[in-house]
Amino acid sequence: MSEDPHRDEPVDAPEHAEELPQEELPHEGGRRRRRRSRVPGCLAVLVALAVVAGGLWWAGNAGMAFLRDLASDPDDYPGPGKGSVTIEVVSGDTSTVICRAMKEKDVVASVDACIAAANADPDAGGIQVGFYELQKQMAAADAIDVLVDPANIVKSSLTIPEGLRVVDIVERLADSTDFDVKDFEKVLAKPDKIGLPDYAGGDAEGYLFPATYDFGPKAKPKDMLTAMVDRWRQAADAAGLEQAAEQLGYTPHELMTIASLVEAEGRGEDQPKVARVIYNRLEIEPNPSAGFLQVDAAVNYALGREPIARLTTDEIESVSDSPYNTYTQKGLPPGPIEAPGDAAIDAAANPADGPWFFYVTVNLRTGETKFTDDYDEFLGFKRELDEYCATQSDRC
Repeated sequence: MSEDPHRDEPVDAPEHAEELPQEELPHEGGRRRRRRSRVPGCLAVLVALAVVAGGLWWAGNAGMAFLRDLASDPDDYPGPGKGSVTIEVVSGDTSTVICRAMKEKDVVASVDACIAAANADPDAGGIQVGFYELQKQMAAADAIDVLVDPANIVKSSLTIPEGLRVVDIVERLADSTDFDVKDFEKVLAKPDKIGLPDYAGGDAEGYLFPATYDFGPKAKPKDMLTAMVDRWRQAADAAGLEQAAEQLGYTPHELMTIASLVEAEGRGEDQPKVARVIYNRLEIEPNPSAGFLQVDAAVNYALGREPIARLTTDEIESVSDSPYNTYTQKGLPPGPIEAPGDAAIDAAANPADGPWFFYVTVNLRTGETKFTDDYDEFLGFKRELDEYCATQSDRC
């Protein structure tokens, strides 16, 4: 047979099939067609099946691990713990927040174990604000036991009694803390930083309230002084200081000055009466001492010393130009002379009713004080004090 030019030429396919998986073979019309191998398609299917199988295996294992986690208890330390760690609880902290803080400092092994312990303790909802000393790697229940007991709050208690001057208060603060007097003086030099009212004129005298304070281990001088001014504000608001000042016709600062004089001169139930004597001397004329308060404690403040019961003429004259000399200067001194407490502030805001112009503490041991509006009777009270001092000189 003659060769047909339109027929495919014979090709040895077996020899070339593996070498040329996509070998172009001649076909009718002179055009070429591509013959594809089936191997890659099969391989893709196998790979896909392997991926699916692997995914199912991973998902199954992850699911089993999740179920195991649900079924098992959260990580917890056996305790009892070691070392020392300080944890601070602030207002608004939830159990979760507290537990996270303890987990970060390695007090507890896990937040979940800590929360579970808190939920199991009926007192955990009453954890108080403050600093607590714990240990690292405690059992969660033991850590919660520490927090629910207020006796475990780390604090440094300091009592500031009534009647101290700023200089005395600062010395006590320095003696009871790791800070120096200069550290507190630096803060006092910026009075706006501690919350003093504008009418204090930048002077903290009289506004560092006498009370017992619990300062945390991280408290700084600014924190301490601010706490004292904040406590003064509570006392002032309770007494209605600013409203009373307006009603009585004085400024709040003048009422604080009167309160400090009352603190220095009166005790207990006598304080409202001492306040009334001060107002009467400031407001009522004629009287033997109109406008002159003659308060010895104010003169002692001018002398820069602790108050004493009786002053000599020489002592009074030595500071005759001082605005705190209530014998030589009319009216109130320019500001408080010491820190008044609740009762003295309340007495200044709510003085007793009475006609008195004079008072004398005739017994310094008991604090017995006599009041009168008669000058001759006043002189008689002074003689009683003289007789007392003749036998009790250590108190005069």
